[in-house]
Amino acid sequence: MGRYYSGDIEGKFWFAVQSSNCADRFGYQGEPPNYLEYYFDEEELPEVEAEIKRIEDAIDVDKVKACFEGTDFYNDEWLKKHSVTDHEVSEYADLLMGRRIRDCIKEDGQCSFTAEL
Repeated sequence: MGRYYSGDIEGKFWFAVQSSNCADRFGYQGEPPNYLEYYFDEEELPEVEAEIKRIEDAIDVDKVKACFEGTDFYNDEWLKKHSVTDHEVSEYADLLMGRRIRDCIKEDGQCSFTAEL
């Protein structure tokens, strides 16, 4: 069983890597108790883009992306073989979330979704 988010963007959080509140880092704090409610609009776009850039500057995005090409499965041995750390995997997962939020704002003018805790 996994944790999902749904609304203007939908997906599944990375198991054992990505927290349900990872979207907090892009400038809006989720609303508990059982779900986190997120709403981003064009006012938050600069902060979303700034956090995306911080992540992109902090990790070798191409290396991590290449590690996951052609596979939906990975383990510690796989990561070691590709010289990718758990931290880089976590940052990469959050980067993908940030990009989805950014693209949704640019396309629709806003982005709202609910994340399971």
